Amino acid sequence: MSRERACEGRVALVTGASRGGTGTAVAVRLAAEGAAVALTSRNVEGLEEAAARVQEVGGTALVLPCDLRDPDGGRGTLVARAAAELGPVDILVNSAASNGYKPFEQWTAPELDAIHQLDVRAPWDLMAQAVGSMRERGAGWIVNLTSFSGELPPGPPFPRLLPATGGSAYGASKAALNRLTVSVAAETYGQGIAVNALTPQAAIATPALLAGGWIDPALYEPLETIAEATLALCTCDATALTGRIAYSLQLLVELDRPVRDLRGETLVDGWQPDDLRAVVAEHTRRLERNGWPRPFDLGRVHSPPAAL
Repeated sequence: MSRERACEGRVALVTGASRGGTGTAVAVRLAAEGAAVALTSRNVEGLEEAAARVQEVGGTALVLPCDLRDPDGGRGTLVARAAAELGPVDILVNSAASNGYKPFEQWTAPELDAIHQLDVRAPWDLMAQAVGSMRERGAGWIVNLTSFSGELPPGPPFPRLLPATGGSAYGASKAALNRLTVSVAAETYGQGIAVNALTPQAAIATPALLAGGWIDPALYEPLETIAEATLALCTCDATALTGRIAYSLQLLVELDRPVRDLRGETLVDGWQPDDLRAVVAEHTRRLERNGWPRPFDLGRVHSPPAAL
């Protein structure tokens, strides 16, 4: 007997889906749950590879090349282009991002503009394009991928970590995205639309980071956990779960949600809810040793510690 799929008949638009990392993993996981997925980034070859992976799980993929950094690069019609081919967009996942760490005075105006355009303005524009039809249908799910760099570093003294000592530009963009997310959630509350931000609990083990060879296995989380947490926010009850700045592993523990592979078929060994408490505790200890006390207990409803 075939299993019931959580996104059957829905249309998803996923940005930043061309490098085999988070965006690609989310697209494949949504497709495995029955969603038709529109994929966008600047890299056409990478998009085609991601589309092939979506098709491997039996999904429908639409490749929509777009330069999200450029207001005139195609993002203004992106949602309409997806809807014209696949139908109205039910799920929007803003995964594309630009980062970087260095002293604040070393950032140039063009660099700052590029980060702001990709990390803030593009999600803003796409949400504005998508929310009208979501309101008309009384249902919709928006997830903005964010970062721990968007949190305010405690101090003085300040933590000896890059998010505190070099995260001015990237952190400011993600802080803006977090505030925008909660604002849109407030403005759409009661209309059947869930709007949430999702922070990886740790560095995501993307192919690019693994190829660099610097990730200690104790410092990452796999693509499957961030994809599962995103799926949870793309299928949640909009009256109960909206306006969150959620953390991936904490969310999975809170929801007691099994973590499956990207095909949605097999449980991922070592990354189930009962395993994740110890993982979060270890990440907490590492951050605290570098001067960031209680890093994941932020004292706000938007990211509860889930009694870890």
